Amino acid sequence: MLCGATVVLAGSLTAVPAEATAAQSGAGAQTAKVTWTKCATDDYPTLECGSVKVPLDYAKPQGRKITLAVSRVRHTGTKSQGPLLLNPGGPGGSGLDMAGWVSAAMPKEVAAQYDFIGFDPRGVGKSQPALNCEPNQFKPVRPDSVPSTAAIEKANLARAKSFADACGKKYGDVLPYINTINAAKDLDSIRKALGVQKINYFGYSYGTYLGSVYAKLFPQRVRRLVLDSIVDPTGVWYEDNLAQDYAFEKRHKAFMAWLAKYDSTYKLGTDPAKIEAKWYAVRAELAKKPAGGKVGASEFEDTFLPGGYNNAYWPHLAQAFASYVNDKDSAPLVKAYENYGSSDAKDANGYSIYTAVQCSDASWPRDWKQWRKDNWAVHEKAPFFAWNNAWYNAPCAFWPTKSHKPVNVANSKLPPTLLFQATDDAATPYQGGVTAHRLLKRSSLVVEQGGGNHGITLSGNACLDKYLAAYLLDGTLPHGTGVADATCQKSPDPKPLGPVSSATTTVTTLLGDLGLRG
Repeated sequence: MLCGATVVLAGSLTAVPAEATAAQSGAGAQTAKVTWTKCATDDYPTLECGSVKVPLDYAKPQGRKITLAVSRVRHTGTKSQGPLLLNPGGPGGSGLDMAGWVSAAMPKEVAAQYDFIGFDPRGVGKSQPALNCEPNQFKPVRPDSVPSTAAIEKANLARAKSFADACGKKYGDVLPYINTINAAKDLDSIRKALGVQKINYFGYSYGTYLGSVYAKLFPQRVRRLVLDSIVDPTGVWYEDNLAQDYAFEKRHKAFMAWLAKYDSTYKLGTDPAKIEAKWYAVRAELAKKPAGGKVGASEFEDTFLPGGYNNAYWPHLAQAFASYVNDKDSAPLVKAYENYGSSDAKDANGYSIYTAVQCSDASWPRDWKQWRKDNWAVHEKAPFFAWNNAWYNAPCAFWPTKSHKPVNVANSKLPPTLLFQATDDAATPYQGGVTAHRLLKRSSLVVEQGGGNHGITLSGNACLDKYLAAYLLDGTLPHGTGVADATCQKSPDPKPLGPVSSATTTVTTLLGDLGLRG
């Protein structure tokens, strides 16, 4: 799920807003060096933590300050290539643990040469203030996502407006400053606090847009830039979300085909279309009688949504689905919802930032008639995700602060840059990688052919990781003659009942809230 009062059409992005350029250097702001303290965990024994104070409003650098939480895993080699700042996506994803898992997942030769820097963006997690507009926004059972009656639509609209109102009431003094432009300026404040002239940056999902905006504002501060699973910067955020719906539909059908392939295990049949019909039949049943009193139609969609982000979930979702269809056993389905689909109070911060950033970054329709028209049109072709995604973003129709113009990230001033994109990624469809490759003039694009997962490096594909390591080691990039500069074959699909690998789970979890819905 991605990001006022007009639709932002693809290709209509403007230059960097005046308010961005006026204060982009942070003139007048003094940034103290980070004081690092040990915050090691069993998983990340060398992790250090600190904080950076930044202006809430960069136009008033001596005014109110807010705090960013940062983390570090230091280089271990004799040679250092400087800090590598990391962002997992969102907007709203916490990046503190990312320093630990990226450093551990990198080849040792690469890990030894970088200081891995994680951070919670403004408003997120351990940064202060941390936003939490409405902790029970996703408490089950929610209204059916498909507004088949006026009453259902009214109930969903009330939820969306109530959330927007709650954010405005609780954080009216902060919301105007929660956006990607300020988050990019925060990156430069972190750079100053680290005491370096240039940074390296590695971002997934929404983190690719954040990195692109930083590179636009501060191209002279970029040493190396890696973007994985790339937001289409010409569609932020209304069009990007509509594009997601079609891509998630394709991934859902791929899951149905996978179930058909393993009929001997799941006993759901060998025809993907008939299996999909069973899926929608279960959805209709749950709309009338929620499983376990908590998995209604909307929660059922939530449960299967992670399968669109990463096929490592397929065996687990398949088992729950088959148990319900074949044995009328709802317990595995309820458990799957609790494990993969449930958004409880601890997720409220991520969703609060998600809406704050996306609703502020660019214009959204303020006339609900436009949403209704567009989303019913998408629903006709992509019913799996269309309305679920629409309601996730619907607070933007009522957002209490003004929207900015999106940033034109086209850039000819950057050093050579490395991009990664899977052809069948649902959360950030393939065209985003192609568009970013065109706009970032000295970029190289590595494509995972046939891959449908979101966040594809450091997830077990040795071909992709070879290009990542080469670039981070000495700047080596592939150069091809087609759209892609290099192509890797996709990682194999999972087998039935296979465990979710630790690497895949880590990337998915950190991406997952959920960048673009996460």
